[in-house]
Amino acid sequence: MATRSDSKLNRLQQVLPEGLLADASWMGAHGYSSALRSQYVSAGWIDSPTRRVYRRSRTPLTWQQVVISLQTLLDYPLAVGGRTALEQQGYAHYLTTTMREVHLYGPKRPPTWLASLPLDVTFHWHNSLRLFPDDADASPEPSPVMFSAEGATLPIRYSSKERAVLELLDELPERESFHQVDALMEGLSDLSPRRLQTLLEACASVKVKRLFLFFADRHRHAWRSRLDVSRVDLGSGKRVLVKGGKLDPTYHITVPSDLEGQ
Repeated sequence: MATRSDSKLNRLQQVLPEGLLADASWMGAHGYSSALRSQYVSAGWIDSPTRRVYRRSRTPLTWQQVVISLQTLLDYPLAVGGRTALEQQGYAHYLTTTMREVHLYGPKRPPTWLASLPLDVTFHWHNSLRLFPDDADASPEPSPVMFSAEGATLPIRYSSKERAVLELLDELPERESFHQVDALMEGLSDLSPRRLQTLLEACASVKVKRLFLFFADRHRHAWRSRLDVSRVDLGSGKRVLVKGGKLDPTYHITVPSDLEGQ
């Protein structure tokens, strides 16, 4: 019995990369019963950072390990998007200095145990189908920064920066600042007009599309002239986004008075 148990433990070391998380469902599917998992935890062979979640490591858990576990090991169709994607792809100086939230986008809600992990960040899930009903351009891009686990390099999947900007704009004005977004858009001189065109045509939010084009016009990047706005549905009527703001005459949205015009 001991030899058989040792064999299963050795196999776990092969199928569960060090540091990554596996939930009870994954462990059970790989032949590790509740009793066996409890035995491994008691012996110190695996750690249980929260109920019914396991990992082979005694080092502190990171949010990157959690995300890679969801994306690769547990097969959740999630990408790091919005503010977090932009922060991690080199635009943090336009947004915040301290990262306290990780924004995840996908059609399937992540597991509830995320909230109980011993981390100093909070995970926020956004249903990607709300902004992109057909999930156009949904294939997240691998991060240029790889996570190392036992000699292997595992990429984190992020929304492209073009998509992440639209995801961020969806948070205006309730959870994001017009002025931070304005500073960010000023620095986004290298966006892909081809990808932007696809995203703008697929995006279901009139507010997001109007806001994006407002900021694009304001900062006059070279890629703006290559967008065909006639193919983008901008809806009708006015959108009051800022009480007491000024109405932009082109896109019929209210914006802070000090941003109106250029």
